[in-house]
Amino acid sequence: MGILTGAMTLRRFRVEGELPGGWREIVRERLAEMAFREPVGGARDEELEGWVRVDDLLDTSFADPAGWLVHPWVVFALRVDKKSLPRNLVKATVAQEVRAWCLERGVERCPASERKRILEELEDRWYARQLPRVQTVEVAWHVVDGFALIGTTGEKMTDRVRTRFHRTFGLELHPWSPIDSLITPGLASSLLATAPFAGGQP
Repeated sequence: MGILTGAMTLRRFRVEGELPGGWREIVRERLAEMAFREPVGGARDEELEGWVRVDDLLDTSFADPAGWLVHPWVVFALRVDKKSLPRNLVKATVAQEVRAWCLERGVERCPASERKRILEELEDRWYARQLPRVQTVEVAWHVVDGFALIGTTGEKMTDRVRTRFHRTFGLELHPWSPIDSLITPGLASSLLATAPFAGGQP
């Protein structure tokens, strides 16, 4: 929750495009629509992602503006879950079970269909008991001045945030260097005059 305490590493982006009037309700609806969803079945090697509250990665409800709006800031986080199995251990375990299957039946070869069944049953058992690796990236969006702060410097996670931000709001995030502050009229003074959002009110 570094974005609320001030202790974080971040990158800054310009937000290209504008939201129409009544943007608070639009932001709420779109965050809720693109919120993180727990998988219906057992998640496999694919990654799952979606928006969560910045102060609670288990909270995907954006009904209460106090949880994400500290005017003029909108704060939220991208949660990314991934389950994966150690493929070398899976391969060795399948081979062991195939040998046991052949020994039990007194045959030398295991049919491909049976090997596939053994693999699928093994993966079902292991994925069911495995917790995902969970990552979160915090986002603070200054809606009035049109810039956003993303709490990571990693290219992969930054690209994920930018892509989902565009899918959610129809707006693009473009890297913003310190030079932009010098060449954009009034920007530097606007940033200096902006009150810290950690202790503000919606």
